[in-house]
Order: sequence, then structure tokens, then C-alpha cells
Amino acid sequence: MDTLYKIMEIVMPFDFMNYEFMKNALLATIVVSPLFAILGTMAVNNKMAFFSDALGHSAFTGIAIGVLLGLKNPIISMLAFGIFLSLIITKVKSTNTASTDTIISVFSSLSMALGIVILSKNGGFSKYSSYLIGDILTVTPKEILLILVVLICTIIIWHIIYNSLLLVSINTSLAASRNIKTHLIENIFVALVAVAVMLSIKWIGILTINSMLILPAASARNISSNTRQYHGITIILGLISGISGLIISFYGDTSASATMVLVSSLFFFITLGIRKFVR
Repeated sequence: MDTLYKIMEIVMPFDFMNYEFMKNALLATIVVSPLFAILGTMAVNNKMAFFSDALGHSAFTGIAIGVLLGLKNPIISMLAFGIFLSLIITKVKSTNTASTDTIISVFSSLSMALGIVILSKNGGFSKYSSYLIGDILTVTPKEILLILVVLICTIIIWHIIYNSLLLVSINTSLAASRNIKTHLIENIFVALVAVAVMLSIKWIGILTINSMLILPAASARNISSNTRQYHGITIILGLISGISGLIISFYGDTSASATMVLVSSLFFFITLGIRKFVR
């Protein structure tokens, strides 16, 4: 890491690079932004903008399960519960008994309430309130490496299933007629989102993680004319929003994740204006 830190200091000779926690935060942002961008494009296409929000809320239940099991690090229970919840949502959604946003909202409310009830017993909830906002400045090199592995795995899986997933998002019946295992493809996608959300929730925050996943993709969709542009612009906007938000938060002494969301929101309104102007 020392060599990488030195390269970063040469490339970006600014005051904030004198601090190791800022270097780690910058590396985490560079890694997590493309990951969220890739998953966010399909979440927007599938009209599942609130899906990551539901998973974020379910983190409380994952933490609660870890506490009940006596785990020192709740990340395992959070991952397990996040993947479980994502598969359950997909299963219930496939029954067509209610709209997707209704199903997601129900599970989101249920999982968050259950987690808070368990964690608030005997007044212990304050210990876990930091998960609401998150703090990317606390990210460690091991966590950066872990999310990098997830990014690489996501890119590989994306290369394999993207065409099938895109067809499923357009027309499930048509995809099934092409012998595509629609349920399997959807389950793989939601599991990837669950893993990305749960691993990032500690330093992104429950209240902001959905925005960071969806806003770059929504902004890119305003000005993209094809799929290649859509993915490329989403990644670029995600990186710019993340890096600039981190730097602004350092000099402004504000929450990093919330500042990143504000920058992403600004890009959304700019691209929305460009879209209306072009039309």
C-alpha cells in the first residue's frame, strides 16, 4: 500500500493527500463507484430503484442476528440476511400478487423495524446508529481489497449474464421463450446487489447508499442514446461524484457520503436539463 500511497501523492499533490485515511477513502471511492454504477444501471432498467434501499434497511436485522449469535463482526450475518431477503423479494415479486415497489416497501419496513426492535432492547441501539450515516473515512485497506474482489467478480459475472439479464428486464416472457432461466438470472443479479450493499453499508450509510447506487445511473439515462454510452457515462458520473464529493466534504468538514449524494443529485438535474434542451 505504501507504493500506491506514494503514487497517489504524486498524481494528486493536494493537502488532503497528507492523511492516510483520505487516501484509503479515495481508493474505496474509486473502487466502489464503478461497482455501484454497473449494478445501478440494471436496477434502474428493472424499475427497482428502492431495492437497494430495502437491503440497506435490512442491515439492521442482519446486525441484530449477528448480535444474537454472538458474532464479533456482523458482516457475515448481514451478508447472509441480505442475500436471503433479496431472494425472497424476487420470489414474491414473481408471483405478481402486488407491484414491485409495494413488495419492496413491505419488506423494507418489516426488516428495518425488526432489526431496530432487537437492537434497541435495553437501550442498546445507540451503538449501531453510526450505520445510518456511515463514514468512508474509517475504511481499511482490507475492506478496500474485499470490495475490489467483489468488483472483479461482478465484472466477470456481468460479462456472462448481461444479455440475458437485459432481455429479462425488457420482457420476462420473451426471455423464457428463449430458454433463459429467468429466475436464476434475477437471483444472481439481486444477490450481487445484496453483497455490494452489505459490504459498503458501514462506510456509505443506510440513508445514502440507495442514492449512490441509483443517481449516477438515472443521470446517465437522461443523456445516453445506447447501452454502451449508458454504462460508460454512469461509471464516469459515479467516479466524478464520489471523488469530488469526498474532497468537498474534507474541506467543508461535512459528511462524505451525504456530500457525494448532493453532487450526484446536481448531475441528475444538469443531465435532465440537457435532455429537455436537446428534445
